[in-house]
Amino acid sequence: MTLQEGKEQFVQTWGALGSKWGINRTMAQVHALLLISPEALTASEVKETLGISMGNANMNLRALIDWGLIRKEHKLGHRKEYYFAEKDIWKVAQQIIAERKKRELTPIQSVLSELQQIEGEGEEVDSFKKMIDDLAEFSNFADKTLDTVATSDRNWMVNSFMKLLGNKK
Repeated sequence: MTLQEGKEQFVQTWGALGSKWGINRTMAQVHALLLISPEALTASEVKETLGISMGNANMNLRALIDWGLIRKEHKLGHRKEYYFAEKDIWKVAQQIIAERKKRELTPIQSVLSELQQIEGEGEEVDSFKKMIDDLAEFSNFADKTLDTVATSDRNWMVNSFMKLLGNKK
């Protein structure tokens, strides 16, 4: 396999994984391209490399900036904007966790908090309240766990994971 074939396979695979995680396939492909690019790229270079429209490239670059996964750079003497992805995969994972938590878990917790205030009596109300309380408890546990992972350093994460694997023997 040539380097070019490897790059193309990585971009395609990262795009497929992204779509399985609920992220736009093209957004994941743009991210993959920037992850493996040693130099910052322009929107035009992203467009050409991936064979997408300029509007699609710009929209996905803005989304990746919003997610905190890439940043915009200006090069002295150049008018174009350049885009560069964080290369530390641990930082990338932590940023994705933090962003997904903000976009998905926090809104659910807000709804569950409201639903815990339901009034009434009877078996059906009690059953509903129990389910909501259980979901709230689980979401709070998930929230604290994700906070721990998102704010931990690499060594702590690796050591914790290895301990977890070691305890399964």
